Amino acid sequence: SNMIVISIIGKSNSGKTTLIEKLIPELKKRGYKVATIKHDAHSFEVDKIGKDSWRHKNAGAEISIVSSSKKIALFFDAQEDNTLEYLCENHIKGMDIVLTEGYRMSKYPKIEVIGSNNNKELLCGQADNLLAIVSKQDFDCKAPVIKPDNISGIADMIVKLKEAG
Repeated sequence: SNMIVISIIGKSNSGKTTLIEKLIPELKKRGYKVATIKHDAHSFEVDKIGKDSWRHKNAGAEISIVSSSKKIALFFDAQEDNTLEYLCENHIKGMDIVLTEGYRMSKYPKIEVIGSNNNKELLCGQADNLLAIVSKQDFDCKAPVIKPDNISGIADMIVKLKEAG
């Protein structure tokens, strides 16, 4: 079960979330099970204040699970900002492809999104395992540049990596 992990990186408002939203159904259509992980540098409240799950967590439970017939949410305390490697190895089971938003420092292959409002400075260097750049502009670098609307082309690249893995 060779699960592959690809990090979608880029500056704020570059279009990372939009790209992930479009890639998920494209990869699912091709028969792959897809998971996502988003890194948030700030502390966040996933569930709304005052909801039962928030009240359980707020009362001091170290692990809190909310379960229904449609989905399960799991909240647990972290002692540190866990690595992407740790999260994938310990918390994701039975998936084919994990798309992450963020995690520029991980070892995994990366797709860098450059929005039209961003300058041409790449966050990624050659040493950063840069798979592709997604942008309307051209770049002079070794990684291929794919247009943001070419979702099937981006998916092809991910699938090729998955099948090679």
